[in-house]
Amino acid sequence: MPKHVCNGALLKCSMGMAPSTFVVLPVNREFTSNQPAANIMDHVPMLNVMPFGMCQSPANPTVAAATAAAMGVLTPMPCVPATPAPWAPGSPTVLLANMPALNDTSKLTCIWGGIIEVTMPGQMTHDIA
Repeated sequence: MPKHVCNGALLKCSMGMAPSTFVVLPVNREFTSNQPAANIMDHVPMLNVMPFGMCQSPANPTVAAATAAAMGVLTPMPCVPATPAPWAPGSPTVLLANMPALNDTSKLTCIWGGIIEVTMPGQMTHDIA
């Protein structure tokens, strides 16, 4: 059964080179395992989704420019997540602040081509469907 994602969860990006920590502010006023609980709208770059070390996506303009300057050799550059759309699909049965709660099977898409997923939900006691 999927776990409810909360503050402190670990994330990974398919184009990033390091894991990242998920930040959930207590604006929803709901907690799971004494940490602020997340919903699908917790997708804001540099507020909820922190950088993943270096980005290796050729769709990222900074990576493309550095790669061109290196005569076509892929040159990773610092990650700056760009996640304009919410997590998908979220929980089909649990609402948190009138939005689907975020479970650990949901994915988030970065406009530079990376797929962000939850590797550890931040707590291990609360399941949600």
